[in-house]
Amino acid sequence: MKAFNKPATSKLVTRFDNELRNLLMEDLKAFREKNQFTNRNKQEAVQQQLSAA
Repeated sequence: MKAFNKPATSKLVTRFDNELRNLLMEDLKAFREKNQFTNRNKQEAVQQQLSAA
């Protein structure tokens, strides 16, 4: 008799996929927030250069 039950491989793969997707989505969200700020600064700098010219 087994001392423990092994989860089905498909359940493990599904859980792994879900965890990986969640991690990637969090990273993408953080990346977008960081780049949105830098892109905004670049756009403001370009606008200032255009208005000064």
